[in-house]
Amino acid sequence: MKKKTFRVRCWIDIDGEKFFGPGRAELLSHIETTGSIAKAAKAMGMSYKKAWDMVEEMNALGQKPYVVARKGGEKGGGAEVTATAKAVVAAYRKLDDKLQALVARNEALLKLI
Repeated sequence: MKKKTFRVRCWIDIDGEKFFGPGRAELLSHIETTGSIAKAAKAMGMSYKKAWDMVEEMNALGQKPYVVARKGGEKGGGAEVTATAKAVVAAYRKLDDKLQALVARNEALLKLI
């Protein structure tokens, strides 16, 4: 018998373009944990450039910045996730949890397929 599963991914679009989803939520969590965009990118197996581009896009399209980056220097650089970003990640995860619970409650549909 073939294995059947539901897959649900939630994205927030702005003007028809993907703005926020599971990857960006994960990136922000890694930035918060490591204090670094470069370290967050490495943890996710993506290039620093891609991570930086994602951060710049979130900062540009969001109502307020999501990440504040500090350039290197005597104390070194780093990045800080803003309160806005933390609230968005928390709300996104809450929504995703609800979606996953809904999917789990409807697994019986797979038996019909």
